[in-house]
Amino acid sequence: MRVHFVVHESFESTGAYLQWAEARGYAISWSRVYSGEPIPANADDFDMLVVFGGPQSPRTTLAECPHFDSLAEQHLINQAIVAQRIVVGICLGSQLIGEALGAKVCQSPEKEIGHYPITLTEAGQQHPLLAHFGSPLMVGHWHNDMPGLTDQATVLATSTGCPRQIVQYGNFVYGFQCHMEFTADAVEGLIQHSEQELAEAKGKRFIRSNEEMRAWDYREMNEKLWQFLDLLVEKHHK
Repeated sequence: MRVHFVVHESFESTGAYLQWAEARGYAISWSRVYSGEPIPANADDFDMLVVFGGPQSPRTTLAECPHFDSLAEQHLINQAIVAQRIVVGICLGSQLIGEALGAKVCQSPEKEIGHYPITLTEAGQQHPLLAHFGSPLMVGHWHNDMPGLTDQATVLATSTGCPRQIVQYGNFVYGFQCHMEFTADAVEGLIQHSEQELAEAKGKRFIRSNEEMRAWDYREMNEKLWQFLDLLVEKHHK
């Protein structure tokens, strides 16, 4: 299994996804676009594409952020989908999947930062790759937007603050608005970078304190993500 990571900022950690790929001995390649690494020209050299989050929006222009080429990433996502690769998008990555398929990003009803429960929809409860999640499941969040929905998309999980937490766009294509990859180190990196954002969000409905985020145990959520990824790879191999 060849896994390619697209990472938008130095403070946006690959977290539990990197741990999963390394533990299974998969070949890992990178596009750390914040340091000038290019994204692949096509989907020939990977079996799985994982597109991570960032402060950008799919609408962010190159003039606004010279290292983030939204249209190029959407083109790569489309190539990967056509080539029947596994595609997983997290936060911004999930929104880019939606945009690549013609579904515009939307603002979430609520900003969510910290750990809050998601609830599986009826489709999510019946989904063979998510049955082990349980419902509700406490997961990480750090977002203000949510992915658009195509006619073929299926919402698999929601939260009180956001109705689109996990979306399936195709056989091997999933968008996670939530952050099941968060680890203590990943969250610490975001806290250190986001002092102003956290100060402005303080007092809103779904915002945890720094102390609460640092104290929470992310391991159960990570293990459930790893099981999902293992099942997804197994399905892809069939």
